[in-house]
Amino acid sequence: MRTGFLRRLGRSVTKRSERFEQFVVDVIYDRELSGRGRVLAGFLWMLSHVFASLVRLRMYLYRNRILRDQPLGCLVVVVGNLTVGGTGKTPVVERLARALTAEGRKVAILSRGYKSRKEPLHRRAWRWLTHVEAPDPKVVSDGEGVLLDSNEAGDEPYMLARNLPGVMVLVDKDRVKAGAYAIRSKFGADTLVLDDGFQYLRLKGALNLLLIDQTNPFGNECLLPRGILREPIRNISRASYVFLTKSDKPPDLDLVDLIKRHNSEAKLIRCTHKPCFFMEVNGDEKRELDYFKGLPTAVFCGIAMPGGFERFIADQGADVRYRRRFLDHHRYTIGELKRLIDRANANGAEMIVTTEKDAVRIPKSFKPSLPLFYMRMEIEILEGFDDFESAVQRICLRPQENFLGAESEAV
Repeated sequence: MRTGFLRRLGRSVTKRSERFEQFVVDVIYDRELSGRGRVLAGFLWMLSHVFASLVRLRMYLYRNRILRDQPLGCLVVVVGNLTVGGTGKTPVVERLARALTAEGRKVAILSRGYKSRKEPLHRRAWRWLTHVEAPDPKVVSDGEGVLLDSNEAGDEPYMLARNLPGVMVLVDKDRVKAGAYAIRSKFGADTLVLDDGFQYLRLKGALNLLLIDQTNPFGNECLLPRGILREPIRNISRASYVFLTKSDKPPDLDLVDLIKRHNSEAKLIRCTHKPCFFMEVNGDEKRELDYFKGLPTAVFCGIAMPGGFERFIADQGADVRYRRRFLDHHRYTIGELKRLIDRANANGAEMIVTTEKDAVRIPKSFKPSLPLFYMRMEIEILEGFDDFESAVQRICLRPQENFLGAESEAV
C-alpha cells in the first residue's frame, strides 16, 4: 500500500513538473499571455539581459584571443543555429556527412549528446578529488556499427549513427577531446562535423553552416531565457553558408534583407524537409506516403516545433482524430504509451504516427495494439544546390590546399 502511494506521488510530482516546464516553454514562445504568463515573461526578460552580457563577454574574450580555440590539425565543419531547437538540423548534418563520405572523406560527427545519459555525480566527484582523467568520449558508432542506444547516446547522435554507415559518431561535452579521439582512433577521421556547434568556439570551423527556420527565424528576437536566441542576430556574420530550413514557400524579403545586412558574403541555401515513407516502430514494415490517405489516425510527438509535423501528416490526407504533444526530448514509458493508445482507440483511430526522433525514444520491448509508424524525412534543397555542392567540394580539397584562407575568415 505504501509502495502504491509513493508511486502515485511520484507520478503526480512528475506531471506537475512537466506542466510547469510546458508553461515556461509557452511563455518563451509567446503562446502563454495570461497574467501569470506576463509576470514570468517580465522576469525572464530581465534575466535575458544578464545572459546577453555574458554572451558578449565570451565573444569578446575569444575575439581578442584571451580565450583561445584549440586546433586539432584536422578540417572542422560547424553546423548550428542561433536559436534553440526546431530548425531541422539533424537531416542537414546527415545530408552533409553522406555527401562528404561519398567524396572519400573520413567523417566523424561530434555531438554534445543533449539528454544523453550522464556519468553519475559520485563518479565525477571522485574524479575531481583524485585528479583521474575523464573517460573517453562515448562512441555511438565506430563507422562499422551502432554501439549505443538512444538513451545512452541521445536522440540525434543515435539517429545519425543508425542512418550513416561509414561515419563515426561521438558524444562528449568536450568536443576538442572527442575530435582528438576520432583522429587518433583506428577510424582515422580527416573531417570533423561539429553538430550544433555554432556557439562552441573552442573548435574553429573552416566552414560555418548556419541554419535558420524560415517559419520562425528568431522567435520574439529576445535572447534566452525570454526568447529562443542563443546569441544576437547580428552574429549571422560568422556564417559561411546560411540554410533557410522549412522553406516550402519563397522567403520573406525582409528576412533575406536582414541576413544580407549582417552577412553579405554568405551563400543562401533554401531547403525543406521532404517526407519519404512511413516505417513501423520496432518493426520492419514500410509504407508509402499515400498509405494513410483517409485513414483515421492519431498523431503524437515530443519535438520543439510540433505544428509542422502535424501539418505534414494532415497534408498526406490522414484523417487526424487525436493528437498529443509532449515536451521536447520526452522519453516515453510503456505505461503512458498504453494510455495514449487507449485514447487513440477511444477517438476511433486505426493507426498512430510519430516522428523518427520520437521513435528512437520508445522502448524496444513495447508492442502496440494499434499499428505504430514513424515518418522518415530527408532534406531537399530547393534553391542553392550548386552552392551546397560547392561547399562539399571545398571541404574535399586535398589536405595541402586545406582552407588556408577559409579558416581566417570563419571567426
